[in-house]
Amino acid sequence: MLDFYRDKRVLITGHTGFKGSWLCRILLNAGAKVSGYALEPATRPALFNILRLERSMPSVVADVRDLSRLKQAIGEVKPEIVMHLAAQPLVLESYRDPVGTYATNVMGTVNLLEACRHTDFIRSIVNVTTDKVYENKEWVWGYREDESLCGYDPYSNSKSCSELVTYSYRRAFYADPASPALSTARAGNVIGGGDFADHRIIPDGVRALKKGEAMVIRHPNSIRPYQHILDCLSGYLTLAKMQYENPSLAGNYNFGPSADSCVTTENIVRLLGEQWGDGATYRIQPSGGAHEANCLKLDISKAEAVLGWRPRWNVKTAIEKVVEWEKFCPESGDAVGIIDRQISAYFTA
Repeated sequence: MLDFYRDKRVLITGHTGFKGSWLCRILLNAGAKVSGYALEPATRPALFNILRLERSMPSVVADVRDLSRLKQAIGEVKPEIVMHLAAQPLVLESYRDPVGTYATNVMGTVNLLEACRHTDFIRSIVNVTTDKVYENKEWVWGYREDESLCGYDPYSNSKSCSELVTYSYRRAFYADPASPALSTARAGNVIGGGDFADHRIIPDGVRALKKGEAMVIRHPNSIRPYQHILDCLSGYLTLAKMQYENPSLAGNYNFGPSADSCVTTENIVRLLGEQWGDGATYRIQPSGGAHEANCLKLDISKAEAVLGWRPRWNVKTAIEKVVEWEKFCPESGDAVGIIDRQISAYFTA
């Protein structure tokens, strides 16, 4: 699949983030001509800086809310494929700054699609949203792509709005056969080495373990579709390729783990502790804070049937890869080496 990307011009918005950095490295290794458009990395440290990606690709530091700058950047690099990852990605931050969250996640999508529709070189666009776009009914089965979109919190709701924006643009402006193929990708809870964000269960747990402290669980019984970042990104890349070659495949797709990898927060923290060793422990500390869904799963049968995509690493393997990355990098200082080995192991399996 990655052979397709050799010499393809790919623009990634949000390339300085966790997902964006992994995606850049995958595509650079595949021989793609990668460029990025994003704000400065939101964390210190940041995977983008650790991998020194600014040395390997053109990188525009700018805001997706700036339509004129976005149009300029797209015109300069003339991408064939656009992967839209730029977003305010955190639920708790969306409660603190709902206006900024909606501005970035909704108007950022409008700006991106508006800038792309005035070109004649883009063939494929993937707008990355989230599993949280669905109206959560606490079902024990997975949500399908035709379920109601109505996220509860400002982050989830803003991504539901981004889906609706994409729906409108696809029909109002991208219906012509000569227009770019436009899809949305809804992924589960992504884990992997090099995530330094706050208020995420694995990064928070790793920080505690490195300090010799007990990991803290706020919602031990919450069930989430945990998946390794390479499973998630392989889904995005498969979708972008398939609709590039066959625009009729454009639509909305879930990318999540197999059913046995949808586990409780307590189970995934227990797995992390077992893999980490060194007497790792955890404690439950109910937050009593902002609303969070109790059960959330994705039905991935459409991606499997239409795109031929399926997850490769279960949750246990995903945690093993996180621990491998987090323990190896500080000892060796070779973040590029370990990420490249994991990418190679995944795509050659």
